Amino acid sequence: MHVAVLMGGWSNERSVSLTSGNDVADALEKLGYKVSRIDMDRNVAQVLAGLRPDVVFNALHGVPGEDGSVQGMLDLMGIPYTHSGMVTSVIAIDKELTKQCLVPAGIRMPKGTILDSESLYAADPLPRPYVLKPLNEGSSVGVAIVTEGSNYGNPIARDAKGPWQEFDRLLAEPFIKGRELTVAVLGDTALCVTELKPKSGFYDFKAKYIDGLTEHICPAEIPADIAQYMLDTALRAHQLLGCKGASRTDFRWDDAAGMDGVFVLEINTQPGMTPTSLVPEQARYVGISYEQLVDMIVKEALIVKGALA
Repeated sequence: MHVAVLMGGWSNERSVSLTSGNDVADALEKLGYKVSRIDMDRNVAQVLAGLRPDVVFNALHGVPGEDGSVQGMLDLMGIPYTHSGMVTSVIAIDKELTKQCLVPAGIRMPKGTILDSESLYAADPLPRPYVLKPLNEGSSVGVAIVTEGSNYGNPIARDAKGPWQEFDRLLAEPFIKGRELTVAVLGDTALCVTELKPKSGFYDFKAKYIDGLTEHICPAEIPADIAQYMLDTALRAHQLLGCKGASRTDFRWDDAAGMDGVFVLEINTQPGMTPTSLVPEQARYVGISYEQLVDMIVKEALIVKGALA
């Protein structure tokens, strides 16, 4: 079985993708697969056409590997691939589209407003504290928490460093105080709940991917009913969006509010597969080794596309 592992690319998450992809490729080779490692460039279609793999393991993060672009290309080429399909990817990477799909189904998410970044220099869009984030980036890329005491200014100054300098439009959401938790879903099974405790600041890009900056408590030390609610909600979100392979749903929980304090922040359809990543960690907790996890994801991709009986 020939697997092409797509990694790298040109998004802000390139370095993470390269680590994920090489770890996946190493695991596949240990399992006996024939593996081609592809650091994706804009000639990727020609490269894949020449290799003619049986399946692509999509280890890309961010655009264009997570937003439906690569998925659409692979659909046109008739090559099976791991993780979610084109339509799901288009929706899940867009935070507003995700809300439009999940909130009417009863999944609680923070209310937000889309704004032009230029408007921030005139007035705050929401009472402080609030969160600003790009509409279609993952791994907390470009996220800013605006508080009364932040050094961004009031209103935000033009020369203040933040996502308003990188993106023309942003999503503003109320800041949900409390604890950061996450649930991985593999196939049709929610694995467990992990609490994330950054050593400083919040769970941003560095905290996610630099070993030692965040403590992972797996399983989270939270009430059983809250944990079960998060497991059920993550699985329901995975199914409502039509996710395949592995996904990860991130939560904030205001523990002072009990069940009413649980909010879904986002669903990641291309979760990291690095040594510090959460999906492999939760898989280990339930008895699935890294190699078994990778093998399961590949085999599901082949079954979904009808390549396996």
